[in-house]
Amino acid sequence: MKQFLLPDPGEGLVEADIVSWHVKPGDQVKINDVLVEVETSKSIVELPSPYAGTVRELLVNEGDTVQVGAPIILIEDSNAEPDTSGPEPVRSSPELVEGHRTDRVANLVGYGPRTGPSKRRARKHSEPAEAPHAAVAASFGTDQPVSHRHDHREPLAAGLTEPVGPPLPAPGNPSAEPAPGGARPLAKPPVRKLAKDLGIDLTTIAASGDGGVITRGDVEAAATPSPELVEGHRPVEGLPGDERIPIKGVRKATAQAMVASAFTAPHVTEWVTCDVSAMMELVEKLKSRKEFAELRVSPLLIIARACLLALRRSRSLNASWDEQAQEIVYHGSVNLGVAAATPRGLVVPNIKNADRLDLAGLAGSLAELITTARDGKAQPAHLAGGTFTITNVGVFGVDAGTPILNPGESGILAVGSISRRPWVVGSGSEERIEPRWVTTLALSFDHRIVDGEQGSRFLADVAGILSDPGTALLF
Repeated sequence: MKQFLLPDPGEGLVEADIVSWHVKPGDQVKINDVLVEVETSKSIVELPSPYAGTVRELLVNEGDTVQVGAPIILIEDSNAEPDTSGPEPVRSSPELVEGHRTDRVANLVGYGPRTGPSKRRARKHSEPAEAPHAAVAASFGTDQPVSHRHDHREPLAAGLTEPVGPPLPAPGNPSAEPAPGGARPLAKPPVRKLAKDLGIDLTTIAASGDGGVITRGDVEAAATPSPELVEGHRPVEGLPGDERIPIKGVRKATAQAMVASAFTAPHVTEWVTCDVSAMMELVEKLKSRKEFAELRVSPLLIIARACLLALRRSRSLNASWDEQAQEIVYHGSVNLGVAAATPRGLVVPNIKNADRLDLAGLAGSLAELITTARDGKAQPAHLAGGTFTITNVGVFGVDAGTPILNPGESGILAVGSISRRPWVVGSGSEERIEPRWVTTLALSFDHRIVDGEQGSRFLADVAGILSDPGTALLF
């Protein structure tokens, strides 16, 4: 009997939601037959079967949230000989359980199997604890190797018998206790990064996870002021007809990403309103050309092309801030993201190396990208690695907005509605008011990377190309 463990469908994901099963107990499956659809924080992914045989049991239900590495289905392997000893037990991750180390289980990408509550490593009690001054001296001594100064199975502060001093309470969580014995708090890397972004000290957070592990929810709760600390705040009573929907999948990932972006990158937004009548004329001309006969030509195509051209003169808008390395990374190509509203929420797939495509190739890639995203079939690879984003809020009749950067990007352009408005044309004695196609562009950028002069030049370049597409020859 084979247990299929939930793999990591993306890069570094720790959980996924079961959307729908494609099989039921008793069904015969072959290798690579689709077993189930799962929804991650990035996309809906179909998981193929690694075994051929008979489905014996579905271990999780549709709608369940499952940790990566947990068993989700039992399949009787048709190629294996009968085993009378029962199903093969699932081996736990390499942790010390009751003093013994278990075997390591191979996994795809992420944090490995999690088959049950984790346990903290037991501390040794056979040796007396060192005095505080002795522990500190051993920590910095040079007469012994590191492996002799600290037992690798114990926290560095395990030998301290007295706390140095009470930690400062985290905002909104004044009653939280520090980690036992002053040990380094237990938390996964994404949780540590979230705490750093929000300015939360992990040692002041009370852990609610198994084995004393601090969870994302613990950090978020610590960052939220308690009702007692907010003057006049009262919990909202439930009203008739209220509906509560769990925050998960794309909505949860979007919320976390936007909070992280808003509290990490200093946003600046600039606006420009421009006459795009020439762009609208170009769209109509392209529709009549045979090379675009099978392609969808829209204003978004010309706007995307204008951004790609303008980025040639404004490399800082196609860059990332590497906090750990203390470096600005100027990307060698443009992975152009386009925000798409889907039934699952907002997703931003991107076109790889969009700056190397001609106009027809860009049109085809845009159409494929939007269709795939709206069908919920965008894969993690399509959603990762974006370097610049366009969000078209004009399709909803909105004039413009102040978009929030996608984490890791330094620029995002919001395009407002394109509508007929009175506009002054001509100059001097030839000035007159005519109805023209007009839109508003709003550019948000990371002020750590992009100065006001650089952001303004980029926005002016895009507006100039849309107002007079012939100026594209200058880039």
